[in-house]
Formats: sequence, structure tokens, C-alpha cells
Amino acid sequence: MNEPRTPALTSRLPKVGTTIFTVMSALAAEHKAVNLGQGFPDFACDPALVDAVTTAMQAGHNQYPPMTGVPVLRQAVAAKIAALHGKQYHPDQEITITAGATQAIITAILAVVHPGDEVIVLEPCYDSYVPNIELAGGVVVRVPLTPGTFRPDFAKISAAITPKTRALLINTPHNPSATVWSKANMLALQDLLAPTDVLLISDEVYEHMVFDAQPHESVSRYPRLAARAFVVSSFGKTFHVTGWKVGTVAAPAPLMAEFRKVHQFNVFTVNTPVQHALAAYLANPAPYLELPAFYQRKRDLFRAGLANTKFKLLPSQGSYFQCVDISEVSDLNEADFCQWLTREVGVAAIPLSAFYGSGFDQRVVRFCFAKQDATLNAALERLQKL
Repeated sequence: MNEPRTPALTSRLPKVGTTIFTVMSALAAEHKAVNLGQGFPDFACDPALVDAVTTAMQAGHNQYPPMTGVPVLRQAVAAKIAALHGKQYHPDQEITITAGATQAIITAILAVVHPGDEVIVLEPCYDSYVPNIELAGGVVVRVPLTPGTFRPDFAKISAAITPKTRALLINTPHNPSATVWSKANMLALQDLLAPTDVLLISDEVYEHMVFDAQPHESVSRYPRLAARAFVVSSFGKTFHVTGWKVGTVAAPAPLMAEFRKVHQFNVFTVNTPVQHALAAYLANPAPYLELPAFYQRKRDLFRAGLANTKFKLLPSQGSYFQCVDISEVSDLNEADFCQWLTREVGVAAIPLSAFYGSGFDQRVVRFCFAKQDATLNAALERLQKL
């Protein structure tokens, strides 16, 4: 009798293995290291937000909501964008609630990228972008941000645009480098894309973490960019609830109509009581308006401690990340250094080379400071022994 046999298959993502985040978090747990690798808070969200979910459940908001998101939340999101950036999105036709920003990004790509279309990504970039494009049958075109400063190189972006270019992905504030795009950058991009039909996907999940009294230059502020863009954001990042996996997309109605065709079949909709809770919580803008100061204090605490080490600190203009140059600390490459740091010093970090398709190594690693002060101080005590 034949043994049961699982048929062989050809992988849709043959290059994808275990992510660096999983590897480093497992290593951190094994060695009881302070985990400053993965980008999520180790502190609680506002209890009022949790109470709002309970209230929504008790009020009976426990069945399927509309595919596009509950109306009160879409209205609150549209009002927030209008207040912050002066752009009026129609809450019924141009705002969709998503199962986190990651789902939003793959849905946008699947909605507009056809097999053979080229999509430009700016490296280093978040690890979901490239697999998303490949799943859509698109061709990934990698353009490096300027090494050292991580500023966009518009000459290189322009040179990468061909008649086959369908879309460009940008991310500000930027993960992993913690840089932010300036007004001048946005205006340059607007001029560059003006004569083309290239669509824009703008990953703005760290929008409320821009420091030193600088504004967040959302794509939605620039009419000629907004007209071709999907603008993605994340309640998980903003309200310290990454496990809730709720995000938003804003886009012109023709783009959103295509987005929703895919959205309805890959998740259909997002959990109801959390949507109602977020809508109620957004009535008070203070939590997100005060977030830059909240994280800037943590950034400054962490940077002050790192100043007592041999690390060279790179600017942290936004997000909740701090990158450092390890050249004066070790001769190891980034990946090996992060493993050594976790095992021998007891602090986990992420190599920037993990965010490049080529594994480009510039002797820079990333820490996350979205942690309790006690966590940051424990990490700094260990790092200062270097």
C-alpha cells in the first residue's frame, strides 16, 4: 500500500525564509537579552481605549461591519486628515479601514499591479514590499536611498522610471533609517511624477512620530501627489496597539474602487468593536497630537545613553527607531554583530542589511526605543559596557 504523499509544489515566494525579526527575537529570548529589535511597544495602551472596545461589544457591535469599515470611523479618519493636512477625502468613497497597514499595502499592490508591471522600491525598505510585488506578478525595481543620509536620490528614481513602471512605494517617517521626507522632497517627487502615469503608495504608519517640531509631510498635503496615491496609516503604531491590526487607506475614488475589489476578497472587513472604539477615541485629538513629544522624550533618553558608547549616532528624525554606526565598536558585519550583541552583551538589534535585497552592509544597525524607560535604561546599562 502506498504511503500518504504530499504533492510537491513550486513556491510563489522561493526566496522568502524566516524573517530577521523572528530570528533575532528568538535569539533574544534564548539569551534573556533586552529586545530592542522588533518595532513594537512593551507598554500598555490607554485604558480608555480598551474600555471603549468593551463598551462597543456590550452595545452589540459584534457582527460584520460594512466591507469598507464602519461609517463613524471612516468619517473620523477623513476629518483627521482634513484637520492635519487640509485634504478632503470623501469618507464613503475614499477611505477604507484595513486589517493593518501590511494588508493595506499588499491590497493596493494587488489592485493595480499586473504581471510584468514594474514597481520601484527605495532601499532599505520594509520587508513586505518586495514579496507583495512578486505575488502580484510585478517586477521589483530597487533604487537605493543615498547611503549615509538615506535621502531620496531623484536622479536615480527618474532613471528607474520606464514605460512599464506602474507604481512607486515611499515610506516616511522611514523604517529602518528614521529619516523623514521634507517639503522639498515632496515637491521634487510631485514634479518628477507629473508627466507620468506612475501610481504612488505612501506608507505613513509613523506619521505621528516626527520630532523636533517638524511637520509630517504627508502625500495628502500635495494635490498632484494625492491624486495618484494610496496613503496608508496604522492605528496600531499610533495608539500602541500593534496586535489589533487596524489600519487605514485614503485614495481618490477611482483608485479606491479598485482597492476595494481586492479588499473584499482578501479580508472582507475588519473587526467591528475595535472600529467603533477607535472612532470614539478619535473624538479627542490629544493622544495623537501629543505622540511626537512622547516619543521624542524616549528618543532623547536613549540617545543620551548611547552618547556614552562608541556607537556613532545617526539622526532620528521620526519613527521610533535609532540607527547607529558600529564601525568603532566592532569589525564584524552587521548581521554577525547583532548576533554577537544579543549573545554577549544582552541587547538585540536589527542589521540594516536585512532591509536590502543585496544584503548591502554599511556597518549600521537599528534599535527600537518604543519601550518603557526601565527597558531602555536596562539596555543602555549593558551597551555602555562596550
